[in-house]
Amino acid sequence: TTIATIADMTKMIFEGTVDEAEVGKLKNDTLLEVSLGAIEKKKFPGKLTFIAPKGSESGGSVQFKIKAQITLDDTFFIRSGYSANAEIVLEKKENVLAIKEALLQFDKKSELPFVEIKTGDQIYERREIEIGISDGINIEILKGITPTDEIKVWNKTKEEDYKFKKER
Repeated sequence: TTIATIADMTKMIFEGTVDEAEVGKLKNDTLLEVSLGAIEKKKFPGKLTFIAPKGSESGGSVQFKIKAQITLDDTFFIRSGYSANAEIVLEKKENVLAIKEALLQFDKKSELPFVEIKTGDQIYERREIEIGISDGINIEILKGITPTDEIKVWNKTKEEDYKFKKER
């Protein structure tokens, strides 16, 4: 019979799962941020210490167990067993040219991305671009446009409202 459980509350461990599509991008010592359900607007830094070598099926996809050592803040009282979510940054770039991903169009034949740049009153020019990383909302632009280019919002404008100037 267990009478008491003793834990060192200065050494907190985050335990969670990662989908099989993402687990290949992880490695030990990857930095992450943990949000606790009981403490709003505070993220605790951590470091990935364990990635399971074998996954288990859950809800139709394979999930891999992960563990991370969390660095606590002395201003908060943390209890064992809090629900938590971790954010793992796999790639990060700062001060890059980026646009809303919804502004992208893709060529039907080549499947290469392009945008339409305003060249005159209701006149747009197709400009092929090279894209980088995306956060699902914004996408990095490596080549093809400048910060001063005015991009057409194609999914809000009717086709008969503008003329095309094709660039070949």
